[in-house]
Amino acid sequence: MVDNLSLSNPLSLLLDKNREDFTRADLLRVVKERNIERFSFHYTGIDAQLKELRLPFSDLNQAERILAAGERVDGSSLFKGLVDPSLSDLYVVPSYRTAFISPFDNRSLDFICRFLDRDENPAPFPPDNILAIAHDRFRQNTGLELHALGELEFFLLGEGGAEFFAPQRGAGYHASAPFFKGGDVVNEMVRYIAQITGAVKYAHAEVGFIKSVRSDSSLLSGRRAEQHEIEFLTRPINEMGDFLALAKWIIRNVAFRHGMLATFVPKLEEGVAGNGFHIHMALKKQGRNIMTDDTGALTQEALKLIGGLTHYASTLSAFGNTVASAFLRLVPNQEAPTRICWSHANRSALIRVPLGWSKNRHLARLINPAEPDDFEDAGGRQTVEIRSPDGSAMFHLLLAGLATAAEYGLTADGMLALAKKTQVLGNIFDDREKLKQLEPLPGSCVACSELLNARRDMYEKFGVFPPSVIDYIVSLLKKEADEDLNRRLSQMTAEERLHATRELMHHDIHRH
Repeated sequence: MVDNLSLSNPLSLLLDKNREDFTRADLLRVVKERNIERFSFHYTGIDAQLKELRLPFSDLNQAERILAAGERVDGSSLFKGLVDPSLSDLYVVPSYRTAFISPFDNRSLDFICRFLDRDENPAPFPPDNILAIAHDRFRQNTGLELHALGELEFFLLGEGGAEFFAPQRGAGYHASAPFFKGGDVVNEMVRYIAQITGAVKYAHAEVGFIKSVRSDSSLLSGRRAEQHEIEFLTRPINEMGDFLALAKWIIRNVAFRHGMLATFVPKLEEGVAGNGFHIHMALKKQGRNIMTDDTGALTQEALKLIGGLTHYASTLSAFGNTVASAFLRLVPNQEAPTRICWSHANRSALIRVPLGWSKNRHLARLINPAEPDDFEDAGGRQTVEIRSPDGSAMFHLLLAGLATAAEYGLTADGMLALAKKTQVLGNIFDDREKLKQLEPLPGSCVACSELLNARRDMYEKFGVFPPSVIDYIVSLLKKEADEDLNRRLSQMTAEERLHATRELMHHDIHRH
């Protein structure tokens, strides 16, 4: 039986099945009972954007054929530069477990699809297939399960002007109405994401607030901007890529329908918090979190995971920070990292070990002593968080890189020693000697491209990342041409620098 709650998956309620058990017959039943007119196939292109193919049908035979066999698409357009036009056709085949009735079109039954090549094998270059390969390798080589969650930070831009209850600059964190006005819009986003994925943890207002955006773009200038965050629950890392792509699609569509703009750009205005995209990871064995022992201390497996993440950290920026404005966010003495290190509950470190309910999972009893019933959280909730990625991240490729790093950490020698070497206490920027010992993260897209190209074997040798995809990312990053950006900005007048940074920050307002 499926729990009948308002945020339960509507198809699961209709079919009285968990989504993992959906069959073609079930979906044809949905078509008939909900008067569905079309299927919409979604998949992620090489630009990390969610794509759509609409497939109307006039009879059940046609609908069944689409569900059973999928459709073909032009791979050379979806993956420009990776697929030869002479061999461009790809199959897109729906994953039944991802089915949902579109929140924006109740006559459409939507799916996330997978790409197959002409030999009916998973195509090696689509980002979602790369993540699936990395996930499978991790399970096979470690015997463990790797779960992840993403934190999506974004700005909601609406009409500006005089208003009551205007928040103070930099004081938006967990703000409530009437100071932040977008709560109802975010609630709508959360409702749809929760019903489709079943994996929303919470939503809240974030630090950033701009009363009137300063921009040379008439689209942005004068608009009011609130920063919000939607955070997921941990799920198998291969699922999280699709969930994040869907969430971005939903967030943008809901904002648009309310006459607003949602953007994930790394930086919207100088002096205002940027949009990070933090990823939490957890190791599980037979469904149980194994990140801490009975005393609450990190296990050997968790420390090896951290070691693997620090070993790969500098090259992971190639997938997590893909535009020049990303490096206006990654600056010292902010809650964004610039050095490769880890620490407990320290937001200046690259990798943070947050509170995890390791000692007491029934904290409410301390506040409510009259509570008679015990509570046992059998799964456990400890994670480690990597804090460098931002809203320009290529979700599937970044998660695939993290899975590759995690596998290396758990299988290679020396990872415990590396974890010990890179641990820090307190604010790292207050300890100059320790700071000198820590490897810096790359400071530009061009630097990211050079590091990824020099260390590409870290990704290619496992057969997870095809060389053509690494070539594509290297080329993409080089096009940002930001290797001497700070020098160029320093040589400008104050007015010139202001316009240059705004152009840089707002260039990708729709792309990210």
